[in-house]
Amino acid sequence: MTDHNDRTPNIPGQRQELHHDQDLNLPPAPPPAGDHQGAKLPQFAAAREWWDHAWETGGFLHQRWEDVRQVPELGWHGMANWVKAALGLAGICAVIILLDGATDVLATALHDLLTAVPRVQVGTDTSDGIFAVVDQPIRSYIAAHSATLPISASTVYTLWQIVGLFGLVGGFFRSSGARLTWTAWGAASIAMVYSAAPADGRTIATGLAVLAWTAASALALRGLSLRPSLFIHTAAPNIDIRPEIHVPVPAAPPVDDTPDNVHPLTKR
Repeated sequence: MTDHNDRTPNIPGQRQELHHDQDLNLPPAPPPAGDHQGAKLPQFAAAREWWDHAWETGGFLHQRWEDVRQVPELGWHGMANWVKAALGLAGICAVIILLDGATDVLATALHDLLTAVPRVQVGTDTSDGIFAVVDQPIRSYIAAHSATLPISASTVYTLWQIVGLFGLVGGFFRSSGARLTWTAWGAASIAMVYSAAPADGRTIATGLAVLAWTAASALALRGLSLRPSLFIHTAAPNIDIRPEIHVPVPAAPPVDDTPDNVHPLTKR
């Protein structure tokens, strides 16, 4: 008898294929939490990898270290440019730090030097002997004409002495600029003596100032001659050089001493 059962026969594997086709249309399931955390890199792994690669042969840090290591052997001209720049920048920073710390010290020392001379007063004789004849009029002139200046008369007097000492020492070592300074300093000093000296002794004081400055000029202007320098140019004689080659004439061949009656044999 025929079985009229419309149910689909149970074929092994058909259900499994259907479920597999349905799974393809679904989104993939997320991986387990433990697998994702295991694949994560450590926190400083990338930095450590770059550090190791930079110190390998030919790496960035390895090359920089080689440049620094070869500085004593190569010297200033052969070292790398970035090393020169770093050393120059370090030197400039050191100089700036030293100057910043020494500014107050230098300012105090300069102020003490400029104010080391006692206050200049008109009519006060602080020097004695022949030197007072020249020094006292200069002090009086400076004190009388520096009242409106922003610096004191003692500072001006100190500067006047320093300039004269510079001209004397520099002129002794044959410096042209120092000799010009010495000349101008001497002329200004003589003018101050002539202007501030007492009327009765003005001529004597000015004469002594000129003599003192002239005597000191023997050191400041040593080796300087007022004679004009003559440059005589001697023309070299005009010498005409013509190379010539002389070839000796060859000697004549020797005369044959054979007698005339000797003839060579001939075949008949």
